[in-house]
Amino acid sequence: MKQVSTETPMTIETTTAGILFLIGIMTVVTLVTRFGGAFIMSFVKINPRIESFINTMASSVLIAIIVPMAFSGDLGAVAALVVTAVIMLALRKPLPAIAAGIAAAGIVRYLT
Repeated sequence: MKQVSTETPMTIETTTAGILFLIGIMTVVTLVTRFGGAFIMSFVKINPRIESFINTMASSVLIAIIVPMAFSGDLGAVAALVVTAVIMLALRKPLPAIAAGIAAAGIVRYLT
């Protein structure tokens, strides 16, 4: 016989106070992870091997975010990725590439 849970799920009301509470929690978690990581890394001696790991990890995280969007994203997401990549390769400056990608996504989503 299947047992049914009588517990109510954890919910937070979507009032202004509830939303501000959630934003506050997310802010605290973000700050703790950022400062905690910097604090922990202050005890680690950075040698070439660790520096290589850190640089590679940044690229891996970026690829892990972008690749699924390229395959399962809508036409606006794909346009943003393509335009951003082309502008980045041409100019080698991230800010114009990001701005062009955002504009491309907006234009494609507006037109479709």
